[in-house]
Amino acid sequence: MSLPLPLYPLALAVFAMGTSEFMLSGLLPELARDLGVGLGAAGSLTSAFAVGMVVGAPATALLARRWSGRAGLLVCVLVFLAAHVVGAVTAGFPLLLLSRVVAALANAGFLALALAAATAMVPADRKGRALAVLLGGTTVATVVGVPGGALLGELAGWRAAFWAVAVLCVPAVLGILWGVPGGGSAEQVSPRGELRVLRAPRLLRVIVLAALVNAATFGAFTYLAPVVTGTAGLSAAWVSVALVVFGAGSFAGVTVAGRFADRRARRLLAVGGPALLGGWVGLAVLAHRPTALLGLLLVQGALCFAVGGTLVARILYEAAGAPVLGGACATAALNVGAVAGPLVAALVLEQPTGPFRSAAALVAVALVWAVVSGSRRGGPASRC
Repeated sequence: MSLPLPLYPLALAVFAMGTSEFMLSGLLPELARDLGVGLGAAGSLTSAFAVGMVVGAPATALLARRWSGRAGLLVCVLVFLAAHVVGAVTAGFPLLLLSRVVAALANAGFLALALAAATAMVPADRKGRALAVLLGGTTVATVVGVPGGALLGELAGWRAAFWAVAVLCVPAVLGILWGVPGGGSAEQVSPRGELRVLRAPRLLRVIVLAALVNAATFGAFTYLAPVVTGTAGLSAAWVSVALVVFGAGSFAGVTVAGRFADRRARRLLAVGGPALLGGWVGLAVLAHRPTALLGLLLVQGALCFAVGGTLVARILYEAAGAPVLGGACATAALNVGAVAGPLVAALVLEQPTGPFRSAAALVAVALVWAVVSGSRRGGPASRC
């Protein structure tokens, strides 16, 4: 049984949004010079986006809960597009910062609504595959969008990258307008009823696991460049290669999660979790060897997104009684990790492989949490 075609314009929008979220890492020096601010101030654009994502998921999802699924998605994409147009033409840093916050709010709201819409389009036992299509947009962004945005910024200026993201949103808008059903989303469940669902211990357990695994991923991903050029002794050109290798592994991992997250989630997590910990430890030990570094990055990209994607799918299964806020919780868990991971990694940057060590520590905490929280419920028989 094939997946519904409307999933693919949603994935295109996720691709555009993922490109926007990550592309600034290669644009900050030129952006800072052009707008006359320090590199640290320019870096706050990334933090502002991440915080906007955490806050925006539940807030925007609640705001849009009475709209049709199509209307809410369209509003979020159009606001995201407009924010990038503003960012591309502004001459002042404060307005650019504000545009990033607005874009993040729209991004978070869109992803929360898209998760709910995607899982509503498919039978109950195919949520994992639908989720794999959406998260595939993010992984393709790391493979193609982020290096492409950095290259475009280098050739035509950082503003061109903002324009490119805005243009990418146009076919997504058309696809949503013509392909996504316009029916209501979740009016049969009150906000209070959804909040009761979100208090379930099983759901909270999986949310914490997803946040920890994603924190490990983003902590290592954010500070990959200094490891490549410092510890491994490679030139700056190899940073893009390392990102593409990690992104290619990520795409493979999302594909695996899509195939197994619906029926074999417990087995995938039981194998993938310890393997993920072993991979980060391996990188911490072998990062000075370029061949080992690139090979392990491919493996870790696959493991990060196979485990992380499966955990997101489990959030949606456990939050089936909260169709709007369930997607918001999945989005918030991902972005809490995206905020916390780099902060933890920054504490050990003076160590040659500090980001990989912090990632290993976070995954170790996740494994301990999985065992302890499972035993409190009467054993490790949790379906997640």
